[in-house]
Amino acid sequence: MSARLVQIKSPDESIGAVRLARIDACLIAVPLRQPMKMSGETITHAHNLLIRLEACDGTVGWGEASSAPTMTGDTPESLLAAAAIIRTTVQGADLRFRPAIMERIGRALHGNTGAKSAFEMALLDLIGRLHGIAAVQLLGGCRRATVEPMWLIGNATVAEDVRDAEARRREGFRCFKLKIGSKAITDDIEAAHQVRKALGPEARLCADANGGLTLEAAHRFVTEAAAANIQFLEQPLPPHAIGGMAALQALGIMPIGADEGIHSVEDVEASAARGAIAGLSLKLIKLGGASPLLYVARRAHEFGLSINIAGKVAETSLASAAAAQIACAVENVDWGISLSHVYLADDVVRQPLAMIDGAIALPNGPGLGVEVDEAAVRRLQTAAL
Repeated sequence: MSARLVQIKSPDESIGAVRLARIDACLIAVPLRQPMKMSGETITHAHNLLIRLEACDGTVGWGEASSAPTMTGDTPESLLAAAAIIRTTVQGADLRFRPAIMERIGRALHGNTGAKSAFEMALLDLIGRLHGIAAVQLLGGCRRATVEPMWLIGNATVAEDVRDAEARRREGFRCFKLKIGSKAITDDIEAAHQVRKALGPEARLCADANGGLTLEAAHRFVTEAAAANIQFLEQPLPPHAIGGMAALQALGIMPIGADEGIHSVEDVEASAARGAIAGLSLKLIKLGGASPLLYVARRAHEFGLSINIAGKVAETSLASAAAAQIACAVENVDWGISLSHVYLADDVVRQPLAMIDGAIALPNGPGLGVEVDEAAVRRLQTAAL
């Protein structure tokens, strides 16, 4: 059944009492197709948490979260430890009352947004499967049926960046994000111009510094890369540097976005009040799940801010499917969506999300719309509860 045709009022409460019978969690390590050079690190493997929920009738739902020590403070080990606390807290919970379950977890566990996000993702998958509807219907309904994913360009040299952009353009990508901050600023500026030349004027191109620039370097990029038609510059400065972000935004040359600086609705309000950003990137693992992300997205929309929905580098098609469901539910996603399963050399689902004509369609099955291959999970597993 198509997700965009289903309309259910209060779907969480429309079934009889079905209880959560079993919670399993494990860590996986998935190799990237090629190393990804970021500001401050080079990533070769994704180290992620998977949570498997099973209802008393045998229905199963899955969730995922990436470890992100420099973004959320979550290490693989801490994710697994938090999952153990969640299991103890909600075992046997009545699945009709999703908000109450998440509130119970919140009372038992401070922070640990990655594990909370993975659990709520699994809960949405499970409840959607119990109803036979897509998770987007549990998130308020479907506003769009497809999303256009961005390709991250993050290589050691400008020439490699150009070759990467050209190759992905041939694969059908129309949206690109250039990672800056790991090269000299002169090379970052040159990469912006050369990648734009390779992609042509129609492709969407933004840049992301992961907070790795100084104010002087960021000012140079904004002014000297402006002719490359950069849609937005994401997190040029460290998360606390709201004043510097406001100064860059005030130049009126290149829209400034926040990512690492947004972990709550209060962060959005503070940056908006200072005029520090034109938009922001929202990640499930930063905000602690789909419900808080939707609330923050709604508040950002009220401020007139652009929104990008993003996954951490790198998540499997499981988390990417959840990000796609959310991107189809939020009011505004004009800064696109960054799905990171495309960077992985392996996956945990039977049929990874595929891009057709530059877009990924909302998965059409129940829950998150993808089927986890438990044999693949076992093959990639490094630890388990």
